[in-house]
Parts: sequence; C-alpha cells; structure tokens
Amino acid sequence: MKFIAFIFSFLVWSVAAQDSTNIVSIDSTLTATEPDSDSLTYQRFLDVVENSLFEYYTETWGKEKAYQIIDSLGYDSDEKPQFSDSVYIARLNKLNASTIIEIEINDDLLKTVKYFARNRRRFTAVCIGRSKLFFPMYEEHLDKYEIPLELKYLSVIESGLRPTVKSRVGATGLWQFMYRTGRMFGLENDSYIDERMDPVMATDAACRYLKYLHGLYGDWSIALAAYNAGPGNVNKAIRRSGGQMNYWKLRPYLPKETQMYVPNFIAMLYMMTYYSDHNIIPKEAQVYLHEVDTVCLSSSIRISHLDSMLGIPADEFEYLNPVYKTDVIPQTDERQCITLPLTKIDSFLVIEDSLYRHDAYLDKTGQSFVALEKKKTHTVKESQTIAQIAQLYDVTVNDVRAWNNLKSNKIYPGQRLTIRLTERKYFSSSSTASSSSSSSSSSSKTKKTPPKTVDDGKYKYYILKSGESLWTVSQKFGIPFATIQALNTDIDPKRMQPGDKIKIKRL
Repeated sequence: MKFIAFIFSFLVWSVAAQDSTNIVSIDSTLTATEPDSDSLTYQRFLDVVENSLFEYYTETWGKEKAYQIIDSLGYDSDEKPQFSDSVYIARLNKLNASTIIEIEINDDLLKTVKYFARNRRRFTAVCIGRSKLFFPMYEEHLDKYEIPLELKYLSVIESGLRPTVKSRVGATGLWQFMYRTGRMFGLENDSYIDERMDPVMATDAACRYLKYLHGLYGDWSIALAAYNAGPGNVNKAIRRSGGQMNYWKLRPYLPKETQMYVPNFIAMLYMMTYYSDHNIIPKEAQVYLHEVDTVCLSSSIRISHLDSMLGIPADEFEYLNPVYKTDVIPQTDERQCITLPLTKIDSFLVIEDSLYRHDAYLDKTGQSFVALEKKKTHTVKESQTIAQIAQLYDVTVNDVRAWNNLKSNKIYPGQRLTIRLTERKYFSSSSTASSSSSSSSSSSKTKKTPPKTVDDGKYKYYILKSGESLWTVSQKFGIPFATIQALNTDIDPKRMQPGDKIKIKRL
C-alpha cells in the first residue's frame, strides 16, 4: 500500500506503541511483571487502525467494496491542510492548559501527531462516527469516578471503538481486558456471555482500574503507562530512574513500546479535538446513543426469536448487544438487560410474555426447526491463528481446514477463509407433512386449506378466533410479526377478542 514507505521511515524513528488489539500489559494485573517481549510494536497498533477502517467500510459498503477502499488509502494533497510545527505546538500547548494530563512537546510527539494528521485521517473520521454511541456513556462513568474526561480517548487507541475486537492473546472489548484482569474487576465470562464485550460494564471496570493505577502513582500519564505495560514494568522503570515520578522523566526507562503509548494517546486527543482544522469530515454514526434504550428480562429468550417476532436482524442486535456468545440470552440472578432501538421498545413490551413462552409454544404446536447452512468469509488478521478463528465462530479447526482445503494449520494475514454457520428456521411439522405428501405422486392427501379472509376494498382481514393473538396470526399466514403490528396499530393486544378483524394486507 502507499503508506508502507512512510511507515518504514517512521519506524526508523523508533516510534512504537501499544496495539489496541493486544493489551498484554493489562494481564500483568496489579503486581505481576510482563516481559518486554510481550509488549506491542507500533506496526501492530497501525494494524488496529487498518482493521477499524476495514470494519467501518464493511459495515457501510460490504466486504468487496471495503477491500477496494483499503487498497486506495492515498489522499490528494489538497485534502490535507499543511501546518507548521509552530501551529501544532500552539494547539498542543492549548490542550496542555486544559487537561490534567501533562503534555510535553518533543520530536516523538510532533511526529506522531503529524503522522495521524496526514496519513490516518479516515481513522479519525470513523472513530468520531462510532463515538456517538459510546462517548456519552464514557463521560457519565468517568465523571462518576472523578476521572479526567479525556481518558475516553484511551478506548480509541485500545480498540478503535469496536466492542467485539479480540487480540491474538485474548484481550477483548473496547478496553481490551485480559480474562484474568476482567475477572478481578467483576467482568464475568462463561458459556453464554463475555462481559468484557459489554460496553457499559467494561467501561465501569476500566474506570475503576485506571483510578486504582492513579492511586498508585499519583500521575495520570504514569497510570496510562501502567495500563499499557503493567505496574510491574512501571515499578522497574521507577527504580532504574532513581525514583522519578514524572512520566516524561521516567519515559526513557520504560519499555520502548510503552514510551510511545502516551504520545499516541495525546495524538488521538489532538486529532479528535482539531479534526475540523484538518478538513476531516466525521463518518456518519451507525447508531446514536439517544436512539437506543434498555429493557431488562425476567426470563431467558433467544436472539433468533427477536429477529422473527420483533423484526430486529441478528446482526443489528449483536451490534447493540455484543456481550452474548450464543443465540441464548440466559436467565441470571441479576436480570439481563438488552439494548434495543427506541422504535422497538413498545413492540417488545407488547410481545415480551410471548417471547418467554415461545420455545414452549413451538413444542406445543408441533413446530420444529431445520438448521440451514450460511457461508461467511473471514479475513485473517495479523498474528491470528486458525485455532482463534475456530473459537470465534464456535467451530473446530478441522472444520475450517476442510472448508478451505487446507493441508496444515498455517494461515497468513489477509487470507480469506470460508466459514460455514448454521441458522435455525422454524416450521410446522404438520405443514411439512402436507408438503411432503403433496410432492409424492402416490399420495392422495391434499394441501391444507389456507385460512379464510375477508376484505373491504382497502384491506384484507382475518377474523380472530378464541385463543389467538397477533403473533399466532402472523405465524398462520407466514407474515412477519412486525408487519402485522404495523397494520394494526389501532388494536390493543391486551383487549383483543374473538371476532375482531385483523388486517393482513393492504389492497
């Protein structure tokens, strides 16, 4: 790609920082020490930038178009305003005056800021768009724990604001918690949920961890370094420096990769503040925080039932609720609360009881399901193994090898792998029997007569029978429940009676 030469020269400057997808350091927890070899290089941090851009383009245009855009990341010079060092310095000084985090302007910091201003403009634009869902919530938690609001930008360099991102060593979520550290701060991980991917719970845990680190060192910049390298490495650096407790004086004694972690944080603080001065147009947010709300469940439900009964596609639900690993939202002692679009909240409350009883309803009415196969293309990320990919999709390594005709477990970054997933489609056993018999030339059975309807020239109606509801009507006619709801907004589901006319179709 066009930026490879620039990256190479940039690396010659020994500019290194943590990769947002691989916070090995956080697993050092409160006392352990991580070896320098586990620290992350700046190249891996750039991979996070690339992955974030790719995810955004995939969400917006689909995979094929995303690859085309990734391959043409060059920019016209007139799209990138040029500024002298004195302008950068003046802006950084202004930021320094307004933040509790000390900003010392040096060559490494200026090079990092200018690099992102010139070569990673779209990363900034994408993250500004994603921030509309997360930053208001971040600020609420940071204020609760009396932590500088600027620390919301830490999640940008950690994950690119992607709650489902997982590193090659297992660091997961917006704040890249390792399993052990997540458990220390109350984030559960079992067969059904991984609370490291819960934006709210992970943010609360990150705030508590950052506050703890600040309590250790009394300096937010050193606390950030400890978030990256672990308190063990920071303590070693303090001893080697002769007891320095100022980050910029301590910095030369930190691992090389960690030396650039705070400058990278400051660079993102600068970019997210001065993006308009650099002619950066924020990308449109997929969803804003004010467009969603939460409802708490009193029993277990299936995500696929929300798709069929409420009209929320599984991928949209998973985007808003990344914490769930399977199709099942389990019943827990502390009730599970799910995030839904505001436009779906009222509809959910109407069908809530039906959702809880839906599995029993399928059994009672003789309905079953068939597992349909869906193909998905997975693009191998840097340092990703075939075992991690198999775990991601809950399949086996042998499955992945068979689907892609692989003779070994060796894969490479950028390689496209075919993954076969199963999707449940529900059907009535009686209708299946009817269909089967009608397809046989030796059978004398005929297809089941469709339900009777009436019309008034404007709508086709179905006359409700005893024990029926909008949901059962939608299943009887094979019409999406959301469509039936939209046609019958004048009907109170709690007051429906046999004989009521239910609109089925607009004529």
